[in-house]
Amino acid sequence: MEVRAEGFVRSLPRLRRRIRRAAFVAIDAELTGLHSTFPQNNEPSLFDSPVERYLKVRQSVQRFTVAQLGLAIFSKENANKYVVHSYNFFLFPSTLGVRDVEFTLSASSIQFLSHYGFDYNKFLKDGIPYMNEVQEEVLRQHLLAGSWKFHSAMDKDVLKKAVDEVTCWIAAAEEEETMILQDLNDCHVLEVQLILRQALQNVWTKPLGNKKVMVKKVSLQQRQFLENSSYDHCQKELVLLSARGFTTLFQTLVKAKKPLVGHNMLMDLMHFHDKFYKPLPESYEEFKRNIHNLFPVLIDTKTVTKSMQKNYLFPRVSSLLEVYTVLCSSSLNPKDPPWPVIALASGCSRYAEKKSPHEAGYDAFLCGSVLLMSAHLLLCRSTNDAVEADPSFSQYLTVLAEYVNKVNCIRGSISSINFSGEDAPCHHPPLLVVHVRGWPGLNERQIYQEFKGLCRFDVRRLSKNQFILLSNKYKQVRLVLRYYKDHPHLQVSVYRHWRHSPFVNCLLQVSGVVALWSLLAFVLGGAPSCS
Repeated sequence: MEVRAEGFVRSLPRLRRRIRRAAFVAIDAELTGLHSTFPQNNEPSLFDSPVERYLKVRQSVQRFTVAQLGLAIFSKENANKYVVHSYNFFLFPSTLGVRDVEFTLSASSIQFLSHYGFDYNKFLKDGIPYMNEVQEEVLRQHLLAGSWKFHSAMDKDVLKKAVDEVTCWIAAAEEEETMILQDLNDCHVLEVQLILRQALQNVWTKPLGNKKVMVKKVSLQQRQFLENSSYDHCQKELVLLSARGFTTLFQTLVKAKKPLVGHNMLMDLMHFHDKFYKPLPESYEEFKRNIHNLFPVLIDTKTVTKSMQKNYLFPRVSSLLEVYTVLCSSSLNPKDPPWPVIALASGCSRYAEKKSPHEAGYDAFLCGSVLLMSAHLLLCRSTNDAVEADPSFSQYLTVLAEYVNKVNCIRGSISSINFSGEDAPCHHPPLLVVHVRGWPGLNERQIYQEFKGLCRFDVRRLSKNQFILLSNKYKQVRLVLRYYKDHPHLQVSVYRHWRHSPFVNCLLQVSGVVALWSLLAFVLGGAPSCS
């Protein structure tokens, strides 16, 4: 189900009710970019500590924005059946503010989403506004001072036409006379009123519904009286509500404290924090605390299925759609009791008929479905298939306990980020060191390209002629050691700290110099003197 700015306010009460009644909510975000190229070397690396990874992703999140957000609301209706309301929200930063919002577009991301049918006109022209708490407070202060402004170039023609029309009319109008502005969309209805009231002190406005606004010529005294009345449709709180947009629904999610489910959801959570809550802090630990306070129960289906691939006869697949397809296969489907029934609500049924990968609402639906099927499979295995016919969602949460609040970390020094405790270190294969001989001027990129055809390693320079290689697969380490055993220019060996560390080598050299000087001083100082 698609939700844009035009119908968002009307949909809000129904959305809130469904979230409050939900068993859990699954999310997915489509972004204007993933990894910023500024500064360089900002892509994920196996060498990244949790703090380094957070700071890298933070830089990207601050540059890009959310183009489409998917929410799949899963509600348990009766025995072993979950009904799903899946929504696509097109989002666009609020243009009602003091400072214009800037964001970046990544050419590869735009091309990727366009390939899957993403409609950028809906994102740009009818995206639901949003703002975080800091932006909202700044707007609140400027509304009180009367110094707010619009930054939407797209709306300027509509607003100029309305102001010109009213300005021409009011010159000849008598007090109490009215006129009607027509063919305005939901956003323009508020914006036109605010602009007219700011520009003309002798008018009053009132929305009439059906995309119309009534304009009335009034005296200054009557204007002051109307501004202080409780029937003003442009009160400060209503303006804030309009500018806040999707953030209002985000706050409903926070208050509901439902389990929040995603797939590789770290970047989604960071965008949630930055766009709807507060700007991302510099402190990694503070970010973790904030997210845990907002969403006490997080489940990353990537973390769950990655573990299942290791412990069960579960094929190694990477994409969310592939995981969903594998789980739906008859080979994994338990016969007694079978999977819970997952039924799409009316208005979302096209997802049952047509695959729509990388559409946020569809991916959120897949994510929640993967969670239910994975949990059911884990429950059956943990009880040797002695599962009651209608397991509750709390039983699923119990069997998922070891994965709760552990969000997958793609290619890092840890496998997952623990939002409710300390991060557990990841056990990678041993480091390799490459010693270059007779091949001057090699850099990290060239070393990476050299090994890329054989396997995937992350590379860091150790010294002028030495590089460290790190992989997350033991077989790749063994393969490289065997393949490069007799290479004329590249000597590859297992990294030994006492042998290869520049710090240890420097310390040994200094110790050697000190020992030599000490010996020399002893010899010279201990020699017999001539009399």
